[in-house]
Amino acid sequence: MLTIEQRIAQELNAKQAQVIAAITLLDEGATVPFIARYRKEVTGGLDDTQLRTLAERLGYLRELEERRITVLKSIEEQGKMTESLKASILEADTKTRLEDLYLPYKPKRRTKAQIAREAGLEPLADALFEDPSLAPETEAAKYLNPAHEIKDATAALDGARQILMERFAEDAELVGELRDYAWDNGQLRSKLIDGKENEAAKFSDYFDKAEPIKNVPSHRALAMFRGRTEGFLNLTLELPGDEEATANRTPSIGESMIAHRFGIKNEDRPADKWLQDTVRWTWRVKLAMHIDLELKKRLREQGELEAIKVFASNLKDLLLAAPAGPRATLGLDPGLRTGVKVAVVDNTGKVVDHATIYPHQPKNQWDRSIHTLAGLCKKHNVDLISIGNGTASRETDKLAAELIKLHKDLKMTKIMVSEAGASVYSASELAAREFPDLDVSIRGAVSIARRLQDPLAELVKIEPKAIGVGQYQHDVNQSQLAKSLEAVIEDCVNAVGVDVNTASAALLAQIAGLNTTLAQNIVDYRDLNGAFKNRKELLKVTRLGPKAFEQAAGFLRIMDGNNPLDASAVHPEAYPVVQRIAESNDKDIRGLIGDSSFLKKLDPKQFTDEQFGEPTVRDILSELDKPGRDPRPEFSTATFKDGIEKVSDLKEGMLLEGVVTNVTNFGAFVDVGVHQDGLVHISELADKFVSDPREVVKAGDVVKVRVLDVDLKRQRVALSMKKQSDAGERIKEERTTNLPRGGKQPQKPRQQPQQQGAMAAAFANLKR
Repeated sequence: MLTIEQRIAQELNAKQAQVIAAITLLDEGATVPFIARYRKEVTGGLDDTQLRTLAERLGYLRELEERRITVLKSIEEQGKMTESLKASILEADTKTRLEDLYLPYKPKRRTKAQIAREAGLEPLADALFEDPSLAPETEAAKYLNPAHEIKDATAALDGARQILMERFAEDAELVGELRDYAWDNGQLRSKLIDGKENEAAKFSDYFDKAEPIKNVPSHRALAMFRGRTEGFLNLTLELPGDEEATANRTPSIGESMIAHRFGIKNEDRPADKWLQDTVRWTWRVKLAMHIDLELKKRLREQGELEAIKVFASNLKDLLLAAPAGPRATLGLDPGLRTGVKVAVVDNTGKVVDHATIYPHQPKNQWDRSIHTLAGLCKKHNVDLISIGNGTASRETDKLAAELIKLHKDLKMTKIMVSEAGASVYSASELAAREFPDLDVSIRGAVSIARRLQDPLAELVKIEPKAIGVGQYQHDVNQSQLAKSLEAVIEDCVNAVGVDVNTASAALLAQIAGLNTTLAQNIVDYRDLNGAFKNRKELLKVTRLGPKAFEQAAGFLRIMDGNNPLDASAVHPEAYPVVQRIAESNDKDIRGLIGDSSFLKKLDPKQFTDEQFGEPTVRDILSELDKPGRDPRPEFSTATFKDGIEKVSDLKEGMLLEGVVTNVTNFGAFVDVGVHQDGLVHISELADKFVSDPREVVKAGDVVKVRVLDVDLKRQRVALSMKKQSDAGERIKEERTTNLPRGGKQPQKPRQQPQQQGAMAAAFANLKR
């Protein structure tokens, strides 16, 4: 049997020594970002993705080992352990396989089979099973036992059947074979529940749909399970030949597999009919439902894992979106009746002014609103205008455009940003502590302004599930989702690093080695003693000990401090390496920083030692070249087309610019400025085959799209990123020329098979 370390090494395609080293570091309390960045020599260069997978598998396999010990102990205490059973248990490589083996020995409530054994009927069951030439009624008459309610042969045979049914149903090899066969060959069918047609309209693609269960993509699986949960759909697992077997009263494939496993034949011997009936009842009563429920659970879990993966990928893209940088920003939280909330933040993100204006209906104070905004912008030298993309966003965008046109001397730029989660943050305890004197509505405008300056710093304050980039996020395992998203946030924050003298407690809490308490202690120390002068000063923070310092220091930046290296990602433990580089070249450390031509000439091998190998020295030289470099892309914005403000303004064939708001397994949603994101189906993302939309786009990308179709009734917009000569013309051609014989127009345009269910379900269910 492979050890945990060996199994993980195989799965990661890594060396066992790398895995052992990583596990040791994790067990010692090291964090994934710290190990990935500062312990490359120890782990042989395992990256953060590999380390996350390693940590997840380590937890699973350790739980498996704990359960294996419990199972072995239980069976041994029962005195039922055999060498072959023990070998099978030791070789079990999944929790499912282990539980299959344990099932016959697992303590359970008193079953009908146990009652039959207590009545002395097991010898009858064994006799008929081993010798079908025996006459069941005659043999059963030998086992009457009135004291146990076995008063006639029928009762005796019923008890014997219960014993065999339990024995068959608990055979681990049989259950495994049936499960694998059903997964490989079964069809999942969804059907509308009678009388629910109107209520279930959004699930119309699943009113009568069947496809191989193993091929059902995650988004369709979760849509069907949601339809079932809401009481609109029935889901059944169908195996090949089941319908014919029922109609012809012949054994189904499941019954045939049970009979084959136990050598039960139909040769017209006295007990053959009784044994065949036993097999049939085993399948129908014991195994069919068990397999059905188990495979649906498996499909759901796979769908949830994929949905969580999609959410994590989108969140990562959003967190690592390009920051506009430290520029004075005017945040506008649009509204109609309640007005547009306004907040001005300086280049550090500090709130310096706020107001509420009423440019739209019913007050229509357009000129007064522009005058108010102009005054704020001049007073605080505003560079950027950040506009939330919610209700009245396009009307407010017009207001900003006129402001810029009338006051060209201010040289301002307007940008539409996602306001998802702003209202959640505004009403949060964190926002109340940060802005105790600001109205909840104004806090939203502050968030909108800040998320343009630095999306990462602002979005970490918001519950990830409120940001709105998930696929069926409310249908998945919430603890798994939270764990995955926390890991993404931690990796993103540490990849960028934070300025310890300006970062919020919420942002600091995501740094490796820190937690909410330590982060708040850092802020409290900073408020009391002023800005940190060097990284060593962090050790004066209450409860921040050597271990936390080791994990966190490299990710915390101190700008304009006593030591220039404190503004870089070079870890304090490696400062002696930098000193050695400087001294060997007759330079001071400040002279090294940014001297690209000199640094590129250095041989990293010359500066290695027992603690710091070549990978770390290379990282140090790279960091000295561009200290504190930001891995995020350059800032860019989309320009929404004038006059296109609502879905009804869109026309087929229009070319537009938009921002990718969400990426799913079936395509990407794009905001083109009409308050309803359009869908670029996976088949319309590129002029080549695309297996994963993330190969082409990610959340936050600015893209060019063309309108393929507008459904005003259902407020759905279909977009394409293909060249016009392909997508647009192809759609038109299919609608007019792909007609059946006789020239009758088909009810729906022809679509790729995977598109038919995805398009409608996606629009209806994705963001609920």
